[in-house]
Amino acid sequence: MKKKVDNLYYDSIDLLKEMISIPSVSREEKAVADLLEKTMRQQGLHPQRKGNNIWCISTDYQEDKPTILLNSHVDTVKPVAGWTKDPYVPVEENGQLFGLGSNDAGASVVSLLQAFIFLQEKPQQYNLIFLASCEEEISGKEGISSVLPELPPIDFAIVGEPTGMQPAVAEKGLMVIDCTVYGKSGHAARNEGENAIYKAIPCIEWFRKYRFPLESELLGDVKMSVTVIHAGTQHNVIPDKCEFTVDIRSNECYSNEQLFEIIRKSSGCDEVKPRSFRLNSSKIEIDHPFIQRTISLGKVPFGSPTLSDQALMPFPSVKIGPGDSARSHTADEYIRLDEIREAIALYVKLLDNYE
Repeated sequence: MKKKVDNLYYDSIDLLKEMISIPSVSREEKAVADLLEKTMRQQGLHPQRKGNNIWCISTDYQEDKPTILLNSHVDTVKPVAGWTKDPYVPVEENGQLFGLGSNDAGASVVSLLQAFIFLQEKPQQYNLIFLASCEEEISGKEGISSVLPELPPIDFAIVGEPTGMQPAVAEKGLMVIDCTVYGKSGHAARNEGENAIYKAIPCIEWFRKYRFPLESELLGDVKMSVTVIHAGTQHNVIPDKCEFTVDIRSNECYSNEQLFEIIRKSSGCDEVKPRSFRLNSSKIEIDHPFIQRTISLGKVPFGSPTLSDQALMPFPSVKIGPGDSARSHTADEYIRLDEIREAIALYVKLLDNYE
C-alpha cells in the first residue's frame, strides 16, 4: 500500500502545480475544470460535468449501497496584496509548495481525487463520488448547489478544506443583512432635519452588544459584525438615510431565519433585509461511525468558524483536509508537501473497508 500511496502522492503534486498555474478565481474556473476533466480521463475515469463542476462515480455503483461524497472546490479568491512571489507560479522551497489555492483548497482537491482513484479500484461497502466544485469562495449558485440534484442520493460527505486533517464536526453559518435607518434632511448650518447617522448609532451599538442566549459547545455564540456603512451626500446636508451591512456568523442553535426574526424585532432599524437564508450552520453527531473512526486514529473533533460548501449540503458531512486555515486568503499561501502525503494516506485509511 505504501508504494501505491507514494505513486498517488507524486501524481497529486504534479496536478496541484498545474492547478496553481491556471488562474481560477470564482466564476472563472473553466480552464482548471478542463484540466481536471482531462486528468481524470487520462486516469481511466469517466467524469461528468455541469458548468465548471466535475464529478465521477465509482464504477461498481449499486443503488442498494450507501453513497459517500468526496468534495472540494477548485476556485480561489483573488490574490491579496503582499505576495512576494508570483501567485500563479508554483514554487517549491524547503518542503513547501507556494501558490494561490495551494492550501485552500487545491491540496484537498488532489488528495481526495487520488484517494478516490485508490478506493474505487476495489469493492467497497459503499458507493463513492468525487466532486470538484466551483464558486465555493462566493457561495455561488452555479457551484455545488447546482450539481447536487444531478447526483445519486448521498448519505454522507467528506469536504476537503484545510483543517490539519482534524475533523471539523460543526461549522458556523453565514447571513448578511442590509439595514436602513431613516431621518430627515436639512441644512447643516441650521437646527433642522433629523440626522439618520445619529439615529443609527444606537442600532449599531445593539449589534455590537447583543448576545443571543443559546451558545454552542463547539462553535460558541453567534457573532455579529457591522462591516460597511453608507450615509450622507455632502458635508452641508443633514443625511436622511443611513445604511449599514452586518456580517452574522451563526451557530447550530439557530437557523438564519430565526436569527433574522430576532434582529428584525429588536435592533431598532427601520428596515432589515437579508441577502440570503441559504448558508446555515451545520453539525454532525460525534457518534457518527466516520467521526468515531477518526477519533480511534487519534484525531480530535472541533468546531470551525469558517464557512464551506457544507452549508449547502442537506445530509451529514464532515470537513477534513490538509493544510491550515490560517494560511487561506493570505499572501504567499503554501501547503507543506508532507501534508498532502498524510492526507491521501489518512483518507484511504479512514475509508478503505469502511462500513
